[in-house]
Parts: sequence; C-alpha cells; structure tokens
Amino acid sequence: MARPLAPPPRPRVMGIVNATPDSFSDGGRFLDPAAALAHARRLIAEGADMLDVGAESTRPGAEPVPVELEIERIVPLVRAIRAESAVPVSVDTMKPQVARAAVAAGAAIWNDVTALRHAPNSLHVAAELGCEVVLMHMQGEPRTMQAEPHYDDVVTEVAEFLAARAEAAMAAGVARERIWLDPGIGFGKHMLRHNLPLMAGLPRIVALGFPVLLGASRKSFIGALSGGAAPDQRLGGSIAAALVGASAGVAAVRVHDVAETVQALNVQAAIAQASETQSA
Repeated sequence: MARPLAPPPRPRVMGIVNATPDSFSDGGRFLDPAAALAHARRLIAEGADMLDVGAESTRPGAEPVPVELEIERIVPLVRAIRAESAVPVSVDTMKPQVARAAVAAGAAIWNDVTALRHAPNSLHVAAELGCEVVLMHMQGEPRTMQAEPHYDDVVTEVAEFLAARAEAAMAAGVARERIWLDPGIGFGKHMLRHNLPLMAGLPRIVALGFPVLLGASRKSFIGALSGGAAPDQRLGGSIAAALVGASAGVAAVRVHDVAETVQALNVQAAIAQASETQSA
C-alpha cells in the first residue's frame, strides 16, 4: 500500500486551551486541570503545531483575574503539557509576572493582547525572557473594547499600530526574529464594519515583514454572517477565515477546531502546489 504523501507547507495551527470559567466559546469546560490537559492532548493528536494556553478571559466585558490565580491555573498546565509533548506552548496573558512564570515552566511564546502595553515593564520582561512574543492590536481593553470602536481606516491604523509596537519591542531588546503580529480580529472592532475590511486587508499586515498570527476562530463576525449562530456553531465560517488568512500569507492560525482546520489547510495547500506544478 502506498504511503500517504506528506502535506505541503501551510500556516501552522495553534490550538486553543482556555483554562477559564468564562471563555466566550467554551465557558468553563476546561477550567478543571485534568480537563484542560485532556483537551491539550486531544488538540495535539488532531495535529496542532502549537498550543495557546490562557487563564484569563479576554472576551468583551471580561473581568480581570488576579495574578496569583492566573499563575495557579497556567503553570501546572504548561508543565504537564511540556512533560509529555514537544509541541511549543504559548501563554495567553497580558501580565509580565504570569509570562515569566509560564516561561519558567516551559512556555516558548508570550501572546499578549495588549502588545506589551499592560505594564510599564512588559517590554523589558519580554526582552529578558528571550521568548517569542505575539503583539496584538486591541482598541481599548477587554471590559470596554466593544462599547464604541471607531476607525477612520481600520487596516491602516492597525498596521501602523503593529509596526510601532514591533519597533518598541526591538528598541527594548526583543530580537526581530522573535516578534509576531496579530491584527486582533474582534478586539475593539465592530462585527462587520471593521472585522471584514481587516480580514480583506491581511496582506498589508503580512507585508510588514513579521510572521502574522490570525485569531478569527468562532468570532462574533462569523455569527453575524450566520444568522446569529452560537460560537460552537461557527465551524464553517472559522475554516473560511483560516483559508483567507492562508491565502494572505499568515504564518499561523489560532483555532478551536484543530482537526478540521488542519484538513482544510492541507487540502488548500495541496491544490496550490498542484497549480504551481502545472504552471511550471
């Protein structure tokens, strides 16, 4: 029997592990440490290239979590994942104390929705840790970001913000090759008025020259385009968004549904490869 072909290059898939009681998509299903670890194992088995572990919800209206509690939720989980898997772990936090503790436990990426603006020493800590950092655009902060988001030109403003934050990170000592950018779909953006142009404008974000992480999975704009579908009923739209990101050249997609996304990206990449072969 013929061996299966290796899939062609495509964006890496980052699986989401929400160790929180109030996530917008899976509200508390993985708050229990054993459940969170089982979910991480399942995502890895489904083909996740990376895992993003968070212990503080950043959904609209979310309340902050004390540093100590966030560390208590994250550190044992990161240690447990690293004890049995080589898959890189990202810590989704805005707090430098939490990032420091998670990196000490084995995390390799600091994914910060505030683009290292939450604390005065965030930039310094990122440089000191030497890990990869994801700088995300967000207008406002989670509790209020969806109140009245406004842009004159959302793509230009997001691109300019991300370029400035990358420069600030490099000036603080973060190596250029360790910087990722995230346009922040759904963070301080109107469902359709801002998120759709930003999705369409992804090539401009990619053109900034840094790897781009796209987090559009199950976001509210998909629900708005799907008759108000609940988060767990947004698989088709989430895959469509991932494919748009892949076509734009993003380096990774952050998703809830790993197996389905991996399959879709592999098929898209294989077709693109066949098209290139025919054109050669």
